[in-house]
Amino acid sequence: MFYLLTTPALLPYPRIDPVVVSFGPLDIRWYGLAYVAGILLGWVYARSLIADRRLWDGGWPPVTRENLDDFILWAALGIVAGGRLGYILFYDLAPILRNPIRAIEIWKGGMSFHGGLLGVTVATILFASSRRISIWHLADIISACVPIGLFFGRIANFINDELWGRVTDVPWAMIFPGAGPLPRHPSQLYEAGLEGVVLFAALHLLTHKGKTLTRPRFTTGAFVAGYALSRIFAEFFRQPDVQLGFLFDGWLTMGMLLSAPMLAIGVWLMVKARPSGQRAVAKDGLPPES
Repeated sequence: MFYLLTTPALLPYPRIDPVVVSFGPLDIRWYGLAYVAGILLGWVYARSLIADRRLWDGGWPPVTRENLDDFILWAALGIVAGGRLGYILFYDLAPILRNPIRAIEIWKGGMSFHGGLLGVTVATILFASSRRISIWHLADIISACVPIGLFFGRIANFINDELWGRVTDVPWAMIFPGAGPLPRHPSQLYEAGLEGVVLFAALHLLTHKGKTLTRPRFTTGAFVAGYALSRIFAEFFRQPDVQLGFLFDGWLTMGMLLSAPMLAIGVWLMVKARPSGQRAVAKDGLPPES
């Protein structure tokens, strides 16, 4: 399954079969497993956040373990539906109008983070409203977990040989099989590091040292602004989608355009964040709901 593609690049591209295993016509792909791993590990981490009373000034959060267990399906649907619709609308509308069957070929890639974010946002609002729980507390918990999924998603992009970077001569450049003979930035790995590892560490520091979960909106704002900064920076090294190219003067990309408002929204949310004053402690110090 694993072999090196011999090229004149300064670093060889570790070509990995995107199909993990096949069962007849059914292929299990790394891309799909990345989504599963991100959602499940995010759920485990979210449960640890609400279980740690130190993060909530000794009280229990307005979101319970049962809420999180029920929300995981809503989140998965929001990610997949929003991510696919977002990609179609933002990046691939004309080709899909010519060949509508492309719209359901998710196994080939073609998911938009910005669309997935909108999908999860809608799912969060609908779920929180239906359960009469705090939308912002739920959003803060989910936001702290999202970088886990982003990390696995970008690694899957790397394995899929997609979303590669621009041509470069840096010592760590790679020649991607689907991108022609010239060495390029491994921009998928840049994004895995920035949007995944660095952003997760920053949010972990905020929630565990800064106790930002007691200030509704702040963690969500930090995530939104942090992602926007990471994505805008990475876009300077990432090759624009071939069907779109650059949007303005050889430097502006769709990723930058979609991320710029996120930066403003994230900053606004952090500025507006205030201590909630909620300390939901039940009798005998037990959580309100288990």
